[in-house]
Amino acid sequence: QVQLVESGGDSVQAGGSLRLSCTASGVTSGTFCMGWFRQAPGKEREGVGVIPNYGPPIYADSVKGRFTVSKDNNTLYLQMDSLNPEDTAMYYCAAAQRSYCWITSGMYNYWGQGTQVTVSS
Repeated sequence: QVQLVESGGDSVQAGGSLRLSCTASGVTSGTFCMGWFRQAPGKEREGVGVIPNYGPPIYADSVKGRFTVSKDNNTLYLQMDSLNPEDTAMYYCAAAQRSYCWITSGMYNYWGQGTQVTVSS
């Protein structure tokens, strides 16, 4: 059984940094895609960054150069730098057991409960 638990959300000033963590259980390394998604009030859930089974992380254009996704054993991280108010959202960790990974939320069937990030100007 796959379980994902996020932590690290907080309120920060614009220009600040945060690191989110996602502790995963039931995920076999090399067979699961894992990534971060976010959803702001009144908006659809969007991809932030994912780590495929092979190859480099895949990022949304809106966060390239500012956010970094990494994985260490069963913990997924999202390092967020140069935050701006448009980054305010609930951030979710997601996983999917599949060979092809992309930054589309519909491809993921395991989700954490989310952690709130609020960036003030």
